[in-house]
Amino acid sequence: MTSALFRPIVYLKENCPFCLKVRLFLLEAGLASDVETRDFVSDGEHEETIRAELQPHLDKVTFPAAQLEPGLYVTESDDIVAFLAAKAGRDPASMTVYRNYVDGVFAMSMKLWKENQELKKAAPAT
Repeated sequence: MTSALFRPIVYLKENCPFCLKVRLFLLEAGLASDVETRDFVSDGEHEETIRAELQPHLDKVTFPAAQLEPGLYVTESDDIVAFLAAKAGRDPASMTVYRNYVDGVFAMSMKLWKENQELKKAAPAT
């Protein structure tokens, strides 16, 4: 997929639905061994270290994040998947497990999250 000298690095936060989307793609595409994955738990000491590592390269550190090529850092799950899919010649639309997650559980969780945000805005301040 990439040169022998550089393997993309993906930073995946535990219990993050966007991070799970990237992980499912990597697993189903057979690319998990072609990238270095740095997993961490939210609010852990390891997260602070990862944030400090990424801060100089990103306007805002969010997860998932990835260094896809030397000096090329991104944070959007769709951008990470698209880049790795193009490099590997894989089509995410043809991946059953990935599509089931994106179109099912992920879509529903995003819908509920947006609804929750709207309800919070409409609720009187306490």
